[in-house]
Amino acid sequence: MNKSLLFGIIGITTFAYGAYTPIKAELAQYLIQSAWRVSNNTGYQVKPWNWMDSHPVMQLSSAKHNQDLIVLSGDTGNVLAFGPGHNTGTNYPGRDGTTLISGHRDTHFSFLQDVNIGDEFKIDSILDNNDYTYEVSNIKIINADQQDIAINDNQSQLKLVTCYPFNSPIAGGPLRYVVTAALVNK
Repeated sequence: MNKSLLFGIIGITTFAYGAYTPIKAELAQYLIQSAWRVSNNTGYQVKPWNWMDSHPVMQLSSAKHNQDLIVLSGDTGNVLAFGPGHNTGTNYPGRDGTTLISGHRDTHFSFLQDVNIGDEFKIDSILDNNDYTYEVSNIKIINADQQDIAINDNQSQLKLVTCYPFNSPIAGGPLRYVVTAALVNK
C-alpha cells in the first residue's frame, strides 16, 4: 500500500471519528424534539429512543435569551448529557413548591450567566398541558459542600441550577449557580 493511500485512509478515519459526536448530538436533539411533540400532543410519556432512561416532561423557554429547551425527566449525568433535567424529587410547575431543573454550564445552561433579576421564563408542562411564567427574583452562588439548594413546599418557584464558574477549564467542583424565579402567571 502506498503512503498516499495510507494517509488518505487515516485522514478519512480521523474526520469520521471527529464528526461522529457532533452528528450524534444533533440527531439526539432531533429525536428529543420529536418525542416532545408526540408527548405534548398525546399526553403519553414517549422516550426519544428505546434505550434512553428518560423522556421529555416540559419545555423551558426565554424570549430574551433566545432559548427553547426540552427538559427531560431526571437529572443524572446520562440525562444531562442530552439536555436539562427536572429533579424528580421536586414539584412540577404551577404547584406549590419548588421546580428544580439542572443543566450543564458549558452547553444548555451556559446562557444563565447572562440572566438578570426580572427576566422571565416560560414553562410548558406535559403533566397538565399548561403554560407558566416565572420571573427571576434571585441569583446566587452557593457551595454545595456547605449548603443545600433550598427547596420549599409552600411557594411556587422555579430554580435553574448549573455548575460555576461558567468558563472554568475543569468540570465539577462544589460551586453552583442558582437562578430562582417566582411564578407570576398560570
